[in-house]
Amino acid sequence: MTTVQHIIVTDADSDQRLDRWFKRRFPHLGHAALEKLLRTGQIRVDGSRAEASTRVATGQTIRVPPLPEASLKPPPPRPADPSLVKDLMRRILHKDAHVLVLDKPAGLAVQGGSGTKTHLDGMLDEFRFDAPDRPRLVHRLDRDTSGVLVLARTVKAAAALAKAFKHKEAEKLYWAIVVGVPDIHRGTIDAPLAKTGSQYERVAVNSEGDRATTHYEVIDHAHKRAAWMALMPVTGRTHQLRVHCAAMGTPILGDVKYGGAAAVLDGLELARQIHLHARRIRIPHPGGGWLEVEAPMPKHLQQSLNALGLSR
Repeated sequence: MTTVQHIIVTDADSDQRLDRWFKRRFPHLGHAALEKLLRTGQIRVDGSRAEASTRVATGQTIRVPPLPEASLKPPPPRPADPSLVKDLMRRILHKDAHVLVLDKPAGLAVQGGSGTKTHLDGMLDEFRFDAPDRPRLVHRLDRDTSGVLVLARTVKAAAALAKAFKHKEAEKLYWAIVVGVPDIHRGTIDAPLAKTGSQYERVAVNSEGDRATTHYEVIDHAHKRAAWMALMPVTGRTHQLRVHCAAMGTPILGDVKYGGAAAVLDGLELARQIHLHARRIRIPHPGGGWLEVEAPMPKHLQQSLNALGLSR
């Protein structure tokens, strides 16, 4: 690369260290070379010097200087699983010149990581259709969360969508089955979150953490055993809904990471699968107006609702 790039951080890349951001974008750029670029001020975040440990946020602009050709060599592509690609094609909820929206299945990671070989980001070349470039991730869903996932089909659309997420203009609705029933059936959880440092990608309620707010409402409940809930996050912190539900004493069904044994219901066939689904999103459309998309109820959620006798 012989020119300077200015890359806008999307919601999908938010809240990660700058060195990890570079590792994903430019996997062949060595750590020593990266540190030199940072030390000499050639890499900047929103115009300011940064360190490897700096955490990037949605909407920030990263200045990437000309890099050695060796650092731009992409890793050999991993062949996409044809059956998985075919399934994802059937899961397209919306497609236009600016935006592509998928119904992500539970169990599929959005991005790669340690030990993660199969992920959506590695298959996006299959979803170019008539566009010259592959679609871009602009926000994230956990591996075990199903539902609405928005992708940008152009650089301009990615910037517009990243801005919408940054300014909390996206209205998101999730469905979850939780173990137990909240004492108050409709309310707001306002509990700041911070990474614990004890495990990768684990967070906890912490008074010194980042503000995290979730509105919730009980749709139906099975006595005191379980509840079907609507969750409306105002902020978009890592694992926010999972931690907030656990903090209320009603962990999401199957979420043993945050709920432990209390997140499992005996006698329920799918009790160890996380029951969290991104049901709907409403967001400003890059081309004007608003885009609203819903994802159908996933099979595992419907089966558990039926087994618990829950309905609208």
